[in-house]
Amino acid sequence: MLLKPGENAPAFILPDADGNDVSLTDFAGKKVVLWFFPKASTPG
Repeated sequence: MLLKPGENAPAFILPDADGNDVSLTDFAGKKVVLWFFPKASTPG
């Protein structure tokens, strides 16, 4: 899914570097930058 500038990201829960679950709602009211990139050594 491609978001447009200013569009809200969908709710999600992902593990952090230590394996702890982090939810987008943990950052409610704060500015957040999400950075997505392709898996290493893959085209794209």
